[in-house]
Amino acid sequence: MSSNNPLLANIDTIKGVGPKIALHLEKLGLEKIQDLLFHLPLRYQDRTRVYPLSSVRHGQEVLIEGQVDHCSILFKQRRMMICQLSDESSGSITLRFFHFSNAQKLSFSTGTWLRCFGEIHQGFNSLEIVHPEYKIINKNTPLELADSLTPTYPSTKGLQQRTLRRLNSEAIKRITYLDEIFPESLREQYKLMTLAEALVALHQPTPESSVEQLLSTSHPAQQRLIFEELIAHHLSLRKFREYSRKVNGITLSSNDTLNQKLLKSLPFELTGAQQRVINELKHDMQQPWPMSRLVQGDVGSGKTLVAAAAALTAIEAGYQVALMVPTEILAEQHLKSFMQWFKPLGLRVDLLSGRQKAAERRNSIENITLGLTNLAIGTHALFQDSVKFQKLGLLIIDEQHRFGVHQRLALREKGKQGDLYPHQLVMTATPIPRTLAMTAYADMDYSVIDELPPGRTPVKTVVIPNIRRDDIVQRINTVCQQGAQVYWVCTLIEESDALQCQNAEETLVLLQESLPELNIGLVHGRMTALEKETTMQSFKAAELHLLVATTVIEVGVDVPNASLMIIENAERLGLAQLHQLRGRVGRGTAASSCVLMYQSPLSQIARKRLDALRSSNDGFEIARIDLEIRGPGEVFGTRQTGELQFRIADLLRDQHLLPSIQAAAEVIIKQYPDRIQPLIERWIKTAENYVHA
Repeated sequence: MSSNNPLLANIDTIKGVGPKIALHLEKLGLEKIQDLLFHLPLRYQDRTRVYPLSSVRHGQEVLIEGQVDHCSILFKQRRMMICQLSDESSGSITLRFFHFSNAQKLSFSTGTWLRCFGEIHQGFNSLEIVHPEYKIINKNTPLELADSLTPTYPSTKGLQQRTLRRLNSEAIKRITYLDEIFPESLREQYKLMTLAEALVALHQPTPESSVEQLLSTSHPAQQRLIFEELIAHHLSLRKFREYSRKVNGITLSSNDTLNQKLLKSLPFELTGAQQRVINELKHDMQQPWPMSRLVQGDVGSGKTLVAAAAALTAIEAGYQVALMVPTEILAEQHLKSFMQWFKPLGLRVDLLSGRQKAAERRNSIENITLGLTNLAIGTHALFQDSVKFQKLGLLIIDEQHRFGVHQRLALREKGKQGDLYPHQLVMTATPIPRTLAMTAYADMDYSVIDELPPGRTPVKTVVIPNIRRDDIVQRINTVCQQGAQVYWVCTLIEESDALQCQNAEETLVLLQESLPELNIGLVHGRMTALEKETTMQSFKAAELHLLVATTVIEVGVDVPNASLMIIENAERLGLAQLHQLRGRVGRGTAASSCVLMYQSPLSQIARKRLDALRSSNDGFEIARIDLEIRGPGEVFGTRQTGELQFRIADLLRDQHLLPSIQAAAEVIIKQYPDRIQPLIERWIKTAENYVHA
């Protein structure tokens, strides 16, 4: 594009964009006018037509008009105002307000006409809208309707939707200046819209546009953008992989003495899968370029021991190892395991975390700097400028999906010695089908530990409605009296009108009242690291019978004596997360159970999810089922599958496109190499960080 292209002008050149709005826009990554075109709507509202009340259904977000039949204030669990509306279609609906004034109550007199917008829910006796947007109208003087679907954009505090809509309209006026980088031959081959057509259709969808298609991301305009974005990311990862193979790594070789000593000290033998993956890691670390390998293994497959074997290979060759984890709880857990394995070998393991006292922290940093530490375990604290490794040979990252690629590359840069980069081992227990993983992690080699250690008893999973809560409480009492421990997982910390979820703090109080003889603790994400760790240590030491927790315990908690888990409102969680949580029990020798407690009524998709978990303990099978049954608009994990952040694409949702993406990318590499960098820069603002990190 030429330098005088209006789309490349700063956003503050648009009338009405002052320093304050520009600052808000910058937080969203919007600096040039062209950035607005790729700042895509999250969802759409249909305000182009008024729906008859007799035609509306649960789950729809609609514009309605109706006459107030009656309005009253009720005092139940909390004070609320209930209004009944009806229209000429003989339909009716309830409006429910929890926050209202006396003036509002008086304005809703019988016979008053209202125009309302909101989401339809199935109430106790009728359909209802909770806190709708509304206007009092004159039935004889109709209000104007919108002439296109109304987009809702990702925003930030202080930036209103109407501002974003106005700015996007200004950007659309300049869309003729947008370059079509994607080759025309490929666009015709895959029957794709032009980029300009697609962007106009998404920012200003006509009333005839299918809201269902737009919400499910199956609209042709969205498919056009998804296709180009996936190609851009594929090309970026291919470029990064080529670059990684050109830089110099540390050739690590050892006589395997430490590994043999560790294996002899273990009360069990490695599985065939563990041994195979260890051999793959050793082979990689002997190459003249830095290893970059993803090791995937289900909950309980023994990934930590595989990481220990790789660490010993590096340590025996005279290098230090860093193990980075996402949480304090997981760091403490790994410290315990590695101390047990490495201390008898005469090796030093140090912890570096945010909760350490100043003296402990200084001591750990000093040991790492002097090279006295063989293995450093830490959270984000490992990134601090004060932490300098003397001779880092291997970087291990646990639960990769919790970290961004920049964090991983920053730590790799920290370990660079001269022109030599350390090796990297990335581990995850989040099951991803192989073909998908090979795309999401195209810059890495890939291994799977597809075998569980012998003796692991599968966790029995049952699904019950929450009206049987009293039965579960009684079972907890029995289990604890027999000497075992229990988890009770809540999906929210605070109360919510929209979600019928018991919050963790309220659940703690109720369980303490029901089970006065038991010691019960609480862990959630808003507690300090010290508070969480103190409670977890009490639970590990069996000082607590029952632990009420949010999903903060999803990863890394290992309490073999815990044999029962209750997950409340299990229908609110995805299959992958439910499987991870379930993996916290069944870690000892006792038979273990997981109770999935749900709030009726269950949607068809939620029922399929819970049935899948009840029927299988295999994480990869569960991942396969999850991809089969996901409905439109559902979110599996985060938008950030793998490492790179997507604007519209989703690797899991859009995996059916991957064979075409790979084929099209090959054509671009061979026939249009000059298009590669512009495509990457259009979709990935930080692309250079991946290639030159």
